[in-house]
Parts: sequence; C-alpha cells; structure tokens
Amino acid sequence: MTRAALLVMFAGLLAVQPVCLWSAESAPGAKPPAANADAMRRWQEMRFGMFIHWGPVSLKGTEIGWSRGKEVPKDEYDQLYTQFNPTRFDADEWVEVAKAAGMKYLVITSKHHDGFCLWDSKLTEYDVMSTPFGRDVLKELSAACKRQGILFSTYYSICDWHHPDYPTDSPGGRTHKAEPNMDRYVAYMKGHLREIVEGYGPLGILWFDGEWEEPWTHRHGLDLYAYVRSLQDGILVNNRVDKGRRGMQGATVSEEFAGDYDTPEQQIGGFNRRRPWETCMTICRQWAWKPDDRLKSLGECVETLVQTVGGDGNLLLNVGPMPDGRIEPRQVERLKELGAWLAKYGEGIYGTRGGPFMPGAWGASTCKGNSIYLFVTRWPDDGALLLPPIQQRIVHSRALSGAKTVVGQSESGIFINVARADRDEIATVIVLTVDAEAPAIPPVKVP
Repeated sequence: MTRAALLVMFAGLLAVQPVCLWSAESAPGAKPPAANADAMRRWQEMRFGMFIHWGPVSLKGTEIGWSRGKEVPKDEYDQLYTQFNPTRFDADEWVEVAKAAGMKYLVITSKHHDGFCLWDSKLTEYDVMSTPFGRDVLKELSAACKRQGILFSTYYSICDWHHPDYPTDSPGGRTHKAEPNMDRYVAYMKGHLREIVEGYGPLGILWFDGEWEEPWTHRHGLDLYAYVRSLQDGILVNNRVDKGRRGMQGATVSEEFAGDYDTPEQQIGGFNRRRPWETCMTICRQWAWKPDDRLKSLGECVETLVQTVGGDGNLLLNVGPMPDGRIEPRQVERLKELGAWLAKYGEGIYGTRGGPFMPGAWGASTCKGNSIYLFVTRWPDDGALLLPPIQQRIVHSRALSGAKTVVGQSESGIFINVARADRDEIATVIVLTVDAEAPAIPPVKVP
C-alpha cells in the first residue's frame, strides 16, 4: 500500500475516532483539564533543557521554515532533503552533550513549518527515510535519551507551508494554497502525532508551534489538546496548541485556552509562581545552524538561566546542529562550560522554586526546603546588597564558593556582603538558611 493510500485510510479512521478524555463539543465554555500534576512537578524540578532545531535547511545555513521562499526559493528548499546526508550524526553524542551541560530534558523539531519530518512517517514521503541518510532520527534520539536518563520530547508545527491541504504557504505564511482542505490536514496531523507518541514515547512534552495563523482556531486547539492527552495522559502540552498565547511574551490570556504552560520566546518571562512557564532561547541568534553566528558568552547563558529559574520558569536553550550531524564544536564547548558552572552551583537551580526575592538588575533568588539561594550578578557600587525584610529569621549563611559572607538582618532589611576579591565573576551564590519553609515566604520585589 502506498503512503498516499495510507493517508486516506488514516484520515478516515481519525475522523470517527472518539476523544475520551474531554471534548470541546460536549463542554462548550468549560476549562480544559489541568495538566498531570506529577508530570508537571517533575518537569519544573528539572529547570533546564535542550531545544534542537534541525533538518535539511542546515545545508543552506538559513532559518528553518522561514527562509523557504525567501532566502531560498521554494523549489530549491523543498529538494534539500535529497542532499541531506548527516553521516556524523550520533544520537548518544548529542545526549551526552546535553548531560554535560546539566540539561535534564530534550525537545527536537520532529516537523517544523517547512513540513519535513525527522522520523519514519507512514503518512508522507517528505521525511528522513527519503533522504540519502535514511535513518530514523527520532528513533535513535529517543533511545539514546532513555539510555542516558534524559526526558525525550518533541516539537511539532501546526502550520505546514509545504503540505497542499494546509491553507497558507511560504514565504512565512503570506501566500495561500489553491485548494486547501483544513479538515483533511488536521486528520493528517493527528496521524503524525499518534505515530510520534505511540512510536517514540512516552514523551515528556509535545511542544507545539505555528498556532498564530488564521486557519487555526480556538476550537481546533481545544480538540487537539484533548486528542494528545487521550494518547498519553501524563504528557505536557505547551500553550501554543491553542490561541491563548499573546506575542513573544508567551503568556496565556485566559484559562479558557488549552495548554499546560506558557512559552516566552527569546526573552525571559516575568516572575510567576501561579502558572508554569518556560523561556525558549537560542544559544546563538538563529534557531537553525548558521555559519559564524554570534554565540552567547558563558556569562550571558548563566544569567539567562538564573533570571529564568529565579522567576520560577524553566529554560529551554536551543542548539542548531550542522549539516554533517554534529552540534557545532564551539557550541559544545560553551555548553560544557555551563555544565561545569552547574556542577558547582546547581543545588540552587534544580528542584527549586523562584523567589522569594524577585529577579532584578541585582540578580535573582531561588528556594527549597529552608534554604534561599541568592545569585548576585551585580553588586551595588558601595559593595553591600540590601534586600527587603522578611519575617523569617536567618539562622545561617554560606557562599557555595567557600568565601566568607557577612549577613545582617533587621526590621529594615537584610544586609549581604562578600569581599570584592572573593566574588564570583559571573554570579556569587549565597545560601541563607531560615527557620521556616522558604517557598512559603511571600515573594518580594527588590528595589
């Protein structure tokens, strides 16, 4: 049976398949179900993950999806897969890099806006098995993650500028297909998601994108969220499954919209303990690999991580592997430096909550148990840091570097100091032990 025939068969099956968890049709106006609480707690405790944007476009060094019909003519872009042969791809090596960086989960672009699939899909021939490489990237990567204890997850784009049934086209969704069929496309997409969840799961996250385009509606989002949860209840689904995200800030505007967490992009989200969130950010500038792209310094990476976790969010830091299948060596080196920093100071990152002192120009704080971790990235000119008062009593203080700390507490605030010569160049990490559960302390802004 051809793949085209299989697509027709899958579309028919999906059209009549019931969604047993929850239905937007049967409960109009009702809130989508809450995320699996245990899965959410485990994911938030991880705090740091690797994002991977990769595909045949790496051959051109232009942006994935967006360069189709712009920097790269559509016909040329759509044939790049016939040259894609990343013979130096090693799934275990990628996962080893993530582990060396201190990352606990991994999210890879199974299908971006360009429609190319990084797995052996039975519903299209526009996939990795049709390339000269001919190996199932998701299969190898999911197996490597399981072997090495990294939570495997996938990105999937709702919009598909390549597929004839999806209404919009490149460049950037600004043109339209001649004879689209959105219902048939949704069936195709659900078939893909079933292949991914059942063939490569259980997954930690299904990370959706491309929901901003006009063809995708709120009802589509509610239905797709319910469908994914029916495939695996413990999976987490980001807010880009529905229409509730507003701009690059990524916050969901109302509880009527589906999605378990918010997704600020290329910026750090605001302090928020009420709703889970995750900043996604590139280690360079472009999501896909680009020769000589500007690489963030170790200080920039550390400060991004500290400010994100201090705001009670997760950080998903993106790499774009090269055409030969390797993560660029200079990116690997930076990630290993970040992992070395976390080996010293990670107790204040993993398993913590943001606060109680909100992030600011001074740095950020996290907490767990009866400990508050202060990450001081900028000291005042006079040398001492003054934090707002808290009712809980500080019973002990120490710097994770071993430096001597000077701490005073009064009704007017908390005085913190470390000799200039003993301060860490990137972030001085000080632990305050208090006589109560630190996460219960009400968050306070630092002037």
